[in-house]
This record gives sequence, C-alpha cells and structure tokens, in this order.
Amino acid sequence: MRSSARFCREQEALQLAKAASEPLENRRKIALAAAKAWAAEAVLSDHREAKQDPLEEGDAEIVLEFAAEAQAEQIYVAGLAAALGASIGQPHQQDTAASLDPMISIHLNGEPRQVRSGMTIAALAQDIGLDPAKVAVERNREIVPRSTLAEVLIADGDEIEIVHFVGGGQSTDADTWTVAGRTFHSRLIVGTGKYKDFAQNAAALEASGAEIITVAVRRVNIADPKAPMLTDFIDPKKYTYLPNTAGCFTADDAIRTLRLAREAGGWDLVKLEVLGEARTLYPDMRETLKATEVLVREGFKPMVYCVDDPIAAKQLEEAGAVAVMPLGAPIGSGLGIQNRVTIRLIVEGAKVPVLVDAGVGTASDAAVAMELGCDGVLMNTAIAEAKDPLAMARAMKLAVESGRLAYTAGRMGRRMYADPSSPLAGLI
Repeated sequence: MRSSARFCREQEALQLAKAASEPLENRRKIALAAAKAWAAEAVLSDHREAKQDPLEEGDAEIVLEFAAEAQAEQIYVAGLAAALGASIGQPHQQDTAASLDPMISIHLNGEPRQVRSGMTIAALAQDIGLDPAKVAVERNREIVPRSTLAEVLIADGDEIEIVHFVGGGQSTDADTWTVAGRTFHSRLIVGTGKYKDFAQNAAALEASGAEIITVAVRRVNIADPKAPMLTDFIDPKKYTYLPNTAGCFTADDAIRTLRLAREAGGWDLVKLEVLGEARTLYPDMRETLKATEVLVREGFKPMVYCVDDPIAAKQLEEAGAVAVMPLGAPIGSGLGIQNRVTIRLIVEGAKVPVLVDAGVGTASDAAVAMELGCDGVLMNTAIAEAKDPLAMARAMKLAVESGRLAYTAGRMGRRMYADPSSPLAGLI
C-alpha cells in the first residue's frame, strides 16, 4: 500500500512541476525532490497511525534517506529522525535541524513560478542562466536599478519582468525553406564533381555553408576497392546527400540509377535529370516526365531538372515532383541566367520549390536567381573550376543570402525617367 501511495505522490509532484515555468531537467529535479519529501512524510504518517514504536531500522533508514535528499524542499532531517524514535546511527543523531526558506509563488515574464523565499532578484536571474549585469528588471511595474538587484528580495505574489537586448527585425536564421517535408537553412546546393580531390571538395562545401550536396551514382572501382571514397571526406550524417542521374539519357537508365541509389543509402529524396543530347545537355522533357511518374509511384521524392518553360514545370509538379529545377543556361556553361522572364513565370506558377539548376558562372548570377524569387540555386562548375574554389564557395554563399534578402526586401519600381533623390524645393 505504501508503494502505491508513493506512486500517487510522485505523480502529483510531477504534475505540479509541469505547471512551473522551468526547463525540463529542472522540472524533473523538483518533482523528484518533492516526491521524496512526501514519501518520507507518508512513511512517518503510516507509522504514527499504526502506533509502531520504533520503526524497523530499514524503514527508518529509507525515510532518513528521502529526507536528506529532499532537504532543499524544507524537510528537517534531524527533526524527522528524532520523530521516528529509531536507532539509525550516530552520524544521523548528530544532525542538526536546518530549515531552509519555504517556497513562494511569483509571476516571471508572465508565467507562474515557484522560487525560494529570501531569494534576491540577482539570484533569480542567475538561477535561470542569465547574467544580472546584462538584463533589465521590472518588479511590480517598477524598474529595479541594476545596482540593487543583489539586494532586493523577492516577495510572494511579485510580478517580475526580465528583459535584454536582441537584434531587431526578422532573424535570417528563420528564413528556411522546405522540400518533401525536410527543412533547410542554406538555399545553396552544391555538386561534387570536377574538384581537384575529395579534400578540396569537402573544404569548398564547408565554405559554401550548403546542407545538401548532389552525388552521382557510379560503379565501384574494383581494380582498387580501397581507393578513397566521397563518404570518407563528406559525412552523409552531417550533409544531405542528393543522388542524381547525371549522364542518363533515357528514363529507364535514370530510374535504374535511382533504384540503386536507394538500395545503397536508403535515399528517397533524389535529383532527376534525363538528358536529350550530349552537346547542350538540355533535358529531354518527354523522358523526364515519364521517369518522374514512375519514380513517384515507387515512393521517390524527385527534384527534377527541366527546361525554363512554365508549362513543362507545371506538368512535372502535377506528376509529383517535389521541386522543379529549371536551367539558367546549359550545364557547365557559366553563362548566367539567360531567360529571367520565364524563370519568374515558373516561380509565380509553382506550388513547390523552384531552384535554378545549371548555368551559374559567378556570384552575381546566383544573386539574380534569388532576386527572381527562386527558393534556391544548385551549382557545381562555378565553384569547382574557379581559380580559388574555397573563396568562390564563400562568395556564392553570400550571393545567395544577399539575393534572397533583396527579394524579401522588395526592390524599387522601375521608371522611364529620372527622379531626383534630393528635393528640388528650396534651391539657392
């Protein structure tokens, strides 16, 4: 019966702790301490009702242990031990009753909270992990001078507001994008081809801040099975691998490649591209649409490389593509976005993310893509073939961020004629 009563008291303690505005770990500690205190009192109450004198030594030791561990919850160790009337060892008999301050109720930043009576405002700030020298405090709608925070005692029923300075406006960290239910902060996706070696590839990836990398599926080099592999340098647990079908010219080849990719790494978020011919590397939209439909039926979530055509992009979306990726210019050309109007039309008509894929040559090209309202940019050659790939990777990161910021800020309207920035009235 005692264990059932203790369980009920522990549950009651947990419920009370949940109501407090405490971090999870603190709530658990409060609940445990309160439960132990109540358990100790329960054992003592049971003993008194049964008029058992003295308690069995084992029970007395348990009660004393509860009381000792719950001392911060105002259990009088020595007093409780004396009330038990049991012989429980010389060290405990020498304990002195030490009553700590009781708990009081306040409101902290609008939330109910239990704190110790006798606590100062400075101690409260430190208790919740704040530096008293870096906050401002209002108590019952009156400012408390910072110089007195260590002296002003908190009283029952106090309403306390603690504030500090934060950066104004919207945080860029909150400007995320989502594809296939996965959320990312970086809007830059980078490839893994054309680098001098895997080490340079990994360093450029780090400099770019990208979270997603495209990877091609290729045969293992059976002549040298111990040769370095990409996964030795770029951790697939840290970055999202996006298997692609680079080099595939039919829907069947692309589907087969991605089936192997899923078997190898369990990936279902993939990048589909089915090329039409080798000279331009333009996508074959008929084969691309066919592959998209099959992959979607098989549970894949394809992000699809396509021509910069609003109609083709909409057809892919309707077929189940989780993102459409119109080319800005031919793959590896570095020509920059050649048709801004159609890219913008795709953005306006899409209900899935739109990312410019291919043709970016330098940072300004990436910024333009983002200013058009694209959700992101994918690039490889622009970084890998730069004279300094790491510096270019950093430049691309900043370009994507600045282009996105410019888009969300909203550019000024275009005018046919001049409009002076300084007023003409009052000229001398």
